[in-house]
Parts: sequence; C-alpha cells; structure tokens
Amino acid sequence: MSPPSLTPDTPLARRVAPSPNHGARRAARPDMLILHYTGMESGAAALARLRDPLSEVSAHYLVFEDGETVQMVPEARRAWHAGAGAWKGVTDVNSRSVGIEIVHPGHRAGPHADLPPYPPAQVAAVIALARDVCGRWAIPPERVLGHSDIAPERKEDPGETFPWAALARAGVGHHVPPAPLSDGRFFAEGDAGQPIEALQSLFALYGYDLPVTGRFDARTRAVVTAFQRHFRQARVDGVADASTITTLRDLLAAL
Repeated sequence: MSPPSLTPDTPLARRVAPSPNHGARRAARPDMLILHYTGMESGAAALARLRDPLSEVSAHYLVFEDGETVQMVPEARRAWHAGAGAWKGVTDVNSRSVGIEIVHPGHRAGPHADLPPYPPAQVAAVIALARDVCGRWAIPPERVLGHSDIAPERKEDPGETFPWAALARAGVGHHVPPAPLSDGRFFAEGDAGQPIEALQSLFALYGYDLPVTGRFDARTRAVVTAFQRHFRQARVDGVADASTITTLRDLLAAL
C-alpha cells in the first residue's frame, strides 16, 4: 500500500496523489523512460483509474493539458504502467523504467481517426519533466520510448501526433530527421526472404522485440507501425517503404 504521504522526487510535480498500485523494483535503477497517453475522456477520470486499486495500473507521473504535473508513485518504486512488453531483451520494463502518463484522448475514435495535437503547455511540461528524470537517472536518449515501441501489438500510444522531434530539439530522446516519402520498392505483410531477415535484424538491433524469421508477419507489421508512429509520422501504414528503412538506418548510424 502507499504511504500516507508522498514526497515529490522533483519540484516540477506541484501536486501529489498517491496510488497504491506499485511494488519493489527488480532492478537496481531505472534506465528507461516510457511515455503514454491516457486514452480516456478526461484527466480526472485517468487520475481516478491510476489510483484505483482494482485497476492494477499506475504511473509515476500524470501530466494534464495545462501542464500541471502530478506524482503518484515514488520513482524508487515499480509503477504498473508498461504491462507486457520488451526492449533490447528487457521484459520487465516496469522494473527498469519511469512512466509518464499524458492526458490525451488517443485513438478512442478508432485507429484511423485524426488524433488531436498535444497542447503546447503540456508538451513543455513533459519536456521539462523528462529532462529532469533522465538527468537524475542518467537515462540514455535512445531509451526514451513510447508505449507502442515496447508493446507494438498491444499499444498505440502516445500516437503519431506526439511531438518527438520537439522533445529531441530540447535534448530528450533519440531522433533523426525522417527520410522523405518517395516511390520505390517496399516490403509488406506476406513478403518473405533474405531482405525481410535483414529488415527484422535492423529493427531488433535498434531494440524492438522482433524475431528474425524472414517472414513479414503480423508482428513485423506491428513493429513497423510502431516505428513509424515514433520516427516517421508522415505516413503510418505498417509498410516498410524506402523512407521507413532509411530513417531506421540513420537512427542506427546516429548511435
């Protein structure tokens, strides 16, 4: 259970609302930062759910549209925000990460609905909080991730309108300018062979949990889609076109 009081880990958290949904970390320290959207009708509803012991979900922080930042779980504790997922072989992401929930309706209207933008005040607050967390825990830029990166078949957040480029300009996260869209060869679900093995190997090398099978299956499509939501937002369709592959190679080269 949560202690009767919670001391904020950062002065950026102007309010505390302790959640009982946490446990002991199974790792010495967090080395990932995972960003989520709430995908609910309001921030108040999200805050209530993240504090409800029956929901069995929580996050360390919740950032409202106006930039108000609320801390719910001490960073030293294991919040329950990531669920089943993996990155670079790490499967207990909760033990290795700090989780930030961002109030946003998400894909509630359907996967192809136009997502609203994130308000500037909220983006500024997320940037400030992420810089603070990453600075204190020495989290590398390439381990600032979206929920969809670690769970591509289950999750879509924080979505294709999340301003990853703005975060990178502020020193948060790993990013390169996405390669422009162009015509040319592409790979899609159903394709197979050595080129697909090479493609899967590149995604796995970057960190995505993708077996190298040589078959462009549903898992591969989900990973390509998650990658596009984060790094090549101009078109999110799960097709590995030249722009997607070039952007992936540029990211690897930038490491």
